[in-house]
Amino acid sequence: MNQKVSLAAVASPVRVPKTAELVASHLRRQIVRGELKEGDALPPESALMDQFGVSRPTLREAFRVLESEALISVRRGARGGARVHTPDANVAARYAGLVLQFRGATLADVYAGRRAIELAALAMLASRKPSAAALKPLERNLDEMDAHADDPAKMALLLQDFHRLLVDVARNQTLTIFAEMIDHVISLQGEAYVARTSHQPETRKGAKDGTRTHHRLLELLRAGKGVDAIDLWRRHLDEASAIVLRGAGATTVLDSLA
Repeated sequence: MNQKVSLAAVASPVRVPKTAELVASHLRRQIVRGELKEGDALPPESALMDQFGVSRPTLREAFRVLESEALISVRRGARGGARVHTPDANVAARYAGLVLQFRGATLADVYAGRRAIELAALAMLASRKPSAAALKPLERNLDEMDAHADDPAKMALLLQDFHRLLVDVARNQTLTIFAEMIDHVISLQGEAYVARTSHQPETRKGAKDGTRTHHRLLELLRAGKGVDAIDLWRRHLDEASAIVLRGAGATTVLDSLA
């Protein structure tokens, strides 16, 4: 038996985008498609007003939307104007850090996220025997580690860079973006950790042990031993996280970075 459906059941108010949002959307598409490049100056306001058929307040509202997304910067005055900035992962990383702080995420939660991302990236990398060229960034990082073995602060930066590079060489942009977001939090927390503990023999020993593990990982990847590489890295991540988080696992990101 056919039944009539009431209008209220299928219809709801449709929000019509504001004109400023439409202008912002048009310019945003041009930026993300590469039609507008980093540092490009947008045409003068008067030209854009004519192009889009909008008023100056509407255009400036569109500019404010794009500024909030870090896609343009606007300088006022006679020599002012709007300049284009291509999407930057660092902006996303900083914002993700704020969200984690707001939600009360613990450092243990962040390190667990890093573990999941790196193991996923390593599985992708190990599924194919990576070429020597693909592994070159990891090799250069390890050469720097060997050259700065007696500099705890430099070593901490290089060790952290190795984690980021490992995800990079897997060539999965989604994992890379997530890794950069987490790296923003972990790098700040790591700097604070090194500042507190760099004088301790255990910290220097931990850095040397970490370097050896990183060298071993590279050897396994070169040899095409993916299963062994993943097993080694899983143990390394668990051990390294346990050391850093000892007594601080429940510490929130906000507490750590304040």
